[in-house]
Amino acid sequence: MNNFSASTLNAVSPPRTRWYIFAGFAASLVSIGLARFAYTPLVPALIDARWFSASNVVFLAAANLAGYLLGALIGHPLSRRLSSVATLRLMMVVVTLAFAACAWPLSVAWYFVWRLASGVAGGAIMVLAPGAILPHVPRERRGVASGAIFLGIGIGIAGSGTIVPLLLQSGLRTTWLGLAVIAAVLTATTWSAWPRGQAGAVADHGAQSTAVATRVDRGVLLLYAQYGLMAMALVPTMVFLVDFVARGLGAGAHMGALIWVVYGGGAIVGPPVYGWLADRLGARRALRVALIAQALAVGVMAYASNLVWLAMATAIIGTFPPGIVPLALARVHERIHDHHRQSEAWSRATVSFATCQAIAGYAYSAIFTASGGAHRLLFAIALGFLLVALGSELVVPEAYLGRSRQPAL
Repeated sequence: MNNFSASTLNAVSPPRTRWYIFAGFAASLVSIGLARFAYTPLVPALIDARWFSASNVVFLAAANLAGYLLGALIGHPLSRRLSSVATLRLMMVVVTLAFAACAWPLSVAWYFVWRLASGVAGGAIMVLAPGAILPHVPRERRGVASGAIFLGIGIGIAGSGTIVPLLLQSGLRTTWLGLAVIAAVLTATTWSAWPRGQAGAVADHGAQSTAVATRVDRGVLLLYAQYGLMAMALVPTMVFLVDFVARGLGAGAHMGALIWVVYGGGAIVGPPVYGWLADRLGARRALRVALIAQALAVGVMAYASNLVWLAMATAIIGTFPPGIVPLALARVHERIHDHHRQSEAWSRATVSFATCQAIAGYAYSAIFTASGGAHRLLFAIALGFLLVALGSELVVPEAYLGRSRQPAL
């Protein structure tokens, strides 16, 4: 972890809680930062090595997104059967096994199952980790704390842009096995770092107060829609960026990997900065700033050809996939103050995100194939989704959303 994140942990919590945050950090790194994003720099290598065709490689990328939706749906039911901590540990093991299984390209179906399984783990961890950890953090510091947790996504993205090319020098199989080793080490390191015996107490407290809050919060409903739109806007650069630079622009695999490192640099900055903005400006204002910046950057990606401009846009775009997670979570906490209802709302927000992302993954895949590999068309569509999300944020007045929901007495 870098100095910023270490100082963040020192600021938000005592030593035991810092271990909880580190466990969440490691889980987001393994299950999303590596399980999803390490696949992107592997796309050209999978095609060049003839493990799969170009269309199958894109199809398999979307399998992870579909699994993410499934994981978001089954996360809480699993936690009720096994406990949150046992489910989180199990999902870390699943990701580790998925990495190892992908070292053998036995068939498209085999790869699909394991890419789907890694997505399931990511969705379940995204739903469960905040509820297990954030109740231990002071409310005024939860934006920064969630930024520290989801910094793991950014570190995973950056790491995939540096570690994957190094591992690829020894072959695709070695690359997948290397990722499996990293996941296994982090799983073992954090096995005893999760909170013990706390989730049930929080759930019981929430259960006592559920009856007093049956109305749906308008601000949270708006967030569900915006979060889904942002999910659809993320997919093109998340999946096609390296291929766009390497093959679409003809700049080669080395430049594609370099651009992915730039994307990863932005991803490291995103979670702590967006979490800090949420604490300082409020989640809604911070969301506006993020959407404006992203719309400008994706617009550059859709229409510019200069690699310097593209690199600058990439750095900004890279902040968004991991950065909007603590931002959306802060918005939920801004509107709802009861732990149980926060957990329910966050689960629904994650399902909205995952549903739209999975649909978009397959839709973009179909458009990419039908258009003969028109990367810029995908980026232009993503820009449209961002503009709709920004428009909804600017048009809907705060007065219409009403007061945030106070905790039950």
